[in-house]
Amino acid sequence: MNFPALRVASCMAPNADDTCRAIARYLERKLGIATEFVDDVSWCERERQFDAGEIQLCWLCGLPYVWKADRPAPLIELVAAPVMAALRYGDQPVYFSDVAVHKHSRFVSFDDLRGASWAYNEPNSHSGYNVVRHYLSRMGETGGYFGETVESGAHQVSLRMIVDGEIDASAIDSTVLEAEFARDPQLRGNIRVIDTLGPSPIPPWVMHKDLPSALKQSLHSLFVGMDDDAEGREILRTWGMARFDPIDDAAYDPIRTMSADAASVRLSAQD
Repeated sequence: MNFPALRVASCMAPNADDTCRAIARYLERKLGIATEFVDDVSWCERERQFDAGEIQLCWLCGLPYVWKADRPAPLIELVAAPVMAALRYGDQPVYFSDVAVHKHSRFVSFDDLRGASWAYNEPNSHSGYNVVRHYLSRMGETGGYFGETVESGAHQVSLRMIVDGEIDASAIDSTVLEAEFARDPQLRGNIRVIDTLGPSPIPPWVMHKDLPSALKQSLHSLFVGMDDDAEGREILRTWGMARFDPIDDAAYDPIRTMSADAASVRLSAQD
């Protein structure tokens, strides 16, 4: 294919990087073009480069996806969405936010967390921030439910803060939590999930709309066909995925609705 190079990035949790790097190598072999996985800058810089067209393919949280897609002249297009293999996902392109506490915590459900200390990964996250504020809005809790909140910077940092007793609870992307449990059995022994928010539409892979039409079609086909290819299936397995599904913009309308519900909600009085 006559294209100089494809730059690929992930704005997901760092524990997904190995899978994303393998996807980039897979695309390089299948497309026959040079492919670079960008992981030497912050996720914020990766997103900026994607917006600028300097990165052409990205795994992106659903909340920033809808913000970008709803701009007057959007510069992105959907490629495909993961379908996780575990039974809890119901063979659909969805995920959850698991409310995690320390195993010795007194908390047994979200309703017990009034006045507790809470960590969120960052305010552009659906799983760690937006869906929590939406849930509070449905509870009628708009003025500050938690005693204090802190921005941790990443789901994995939030988990470490729980284990170290620095905060009481956090909402963790279920796919990130499952990957961390698989990598660190000791963490599983120190974390307890007391509630689950969702399901929500899962973070999609997106591409810059200015890519050549033939390359965009090839990317669609390669992602959706990974589960029919032995090498592709092995890559999917590393992140607990069954396959990638084609997906359209309307699938992310629930995030738009949740974001509107969340707009006036404060997590704590300090917000």
